[in-house]
Amino acid sequence: MLGRYNPPLESAASIAGAGTQGDGILMGLSVGADMLDVAYIKATYGFRLNPKHIDEQLNVWDQIELVWRLSLPAIFAQISFVMVQYIDAAMVGHLGANPAASIGLVSSSLWLVWGLITSVTAGFTVQVAQRIGAKQFDEARSVLRQSLFVGGLISIAIAVVGVALSPYVPPWLGGAPELYADAKTYFAIFCLGTPAAFLGFVASSMLRSTGNVKLPSMINIGTCFLDAIFNLLLIFPTATYKILGLSIKVPGADLGVAGAALGTILAELVSTCLLLWFLVVKSDKIALVGHPGSFLPEIFCMRRVLRIGSPIAVERMAMSGAQIVTTMIVAPLGPLSLAAHSFAITAESLCYMPGYGVADAASTIVGQSIGAKRPDMARRFAKINVIMVMVIMSAMGVVMYLTAPWMIGFMTTNQNIIELGSSALRIEAFAEPMFAAAIVSCSIFVSAGFTLFPSLMNLGSMWLVRIPMAYYLASRMGLDGVWVAMAFELCFRGAIFLIALSRFDFSKRRGIED
Repeated sequence: MLGRYNPPLESAASIAGAGTQGDGILMGLSVGADMLDVAYIKATYGFRLNPKHIDEQLNVWDQIELVWRLSLPAIFAQISFVMVQYIDAAMVGHLGANPAASIGLVSSSLWLVWGLITSVTAGFTVQVAQRIGAKQFDEARSVLRQSLFVGGLISIAIAVVGVALSPYVPPWLGGAPELYADAKTYFAIFCLGTPAAFLGFVASSMLRSTGNVKLPSMINIGTCFLDAIFNLLLIFPTATYKILGLSIKVPGADLGVAGAALGTILAELVSTCLLLWFLVVKSDKIALVGHPGSFLPEIFCMRRVLRIGSPIAVERMAMSGAQIVTTMIVAPLGPLSLAAHSFAITAESLCYMPGYGVADAASTIVGQSIGAKRPDMARRFAKINVIMVMVIMSAMGVVMYLTAPWMIGFMTTNQNIIELGSSALRIEAFAEPMFAAAIVSCSIFVSAGFTLFPSLMNLGSMWLVRIPMAYYLASRMGLDGVWVAMAFELCFRGAIFLIALSRFDFSKRRGIED
């Protein structure tokens, strides 16, 4: 019946009572009857595949398995994203303390640029995920077209402004004058790559919204390897390396810090082209090829983008502003402390990126559950996501505490930097479980279309707790004081998010409906 009346669902798993063969339907068809409603059947999840009984729904372990299956590719993708930064930091770190410090000086400002990209994308992605959950694929394609057009224009504007401001950013942040040239160059090149980064992020997010988390994850892992290759060719001069007893001459452009930025942008450009191909041409749900439509913005869609994305944009700007202020607090402690701070942030990212991987899965599965009007299922999966990520990041915190010297030592040979960075990581290790709760809870709120409340919680925690505490402790404890403030604030933020999530009504949704 499905093959005849609703071919897209022909291969879907179905549930029926024992002995059901469709004899009554076949008899009706044999005398000229037809079936009018089969074309409107919708598939959903929530039951075992190949069940033994009709009432055998997914138990807790099945739900955990589903979340884990969705999370694992996203976790690898997030780790690969951080590995790109880790590779940059490691390669530049071997050039010396000042090149490493110059990147650390402007990293927080680049987070602001990335935050603006993610906020623009979120306003569209939430709508696409919910429309896919409601099986409104044409409407989802319309939102995708508008995201490419509007977001592309915004990313170009961000790139132009970033390049124009690049000479002024290092002095504003209070860095040492010897860091200005490299910091300015690194910032300007990264800003030039903003349009490519935006399109790649949109394509990856939209593919995940369709439930395809494996493909973007694999492409992002490939980006990591490309970044290492491009960096080797662009950062260092031509050199001969011995590998398995063989002498191999590798050409190099000897661009230093500029080469690190160019290598990352080139790697992202390759991955962006691949992601767009699979989204626009190959996606089985929202491919644009063969489905013509307008790319011009519609008021209905843009109003929801502003409602969803504006609080996130304000939050990202304020959060990045707080990180910039933190950098300004650390900068007077000297280049060694600034480099150690930057390395520790990069190393810690390897531990909390699994949290963002689970958050990607939570955003997809909770968003689609809400779109399908299944608040009970949304709540169950939200709980599973939160518990799972807290367990994972607790384990990662233990690993980070034990391996801190090696994690920093991979990026630099300077013993002073290794000691400072290791101490910072071991302080932060105790905050990882609550940080995990904050990451996933925030993603769950956003997937439901509620962005203002979690944004206010993030902002209040960062500006009212972390910044004053870091400023007070930095003059008394040095870099350790800054990281004590960070760890305390993350625990506080996780606690308030858990309380808010426990009281959230999943029957509400925003994004498609007002």
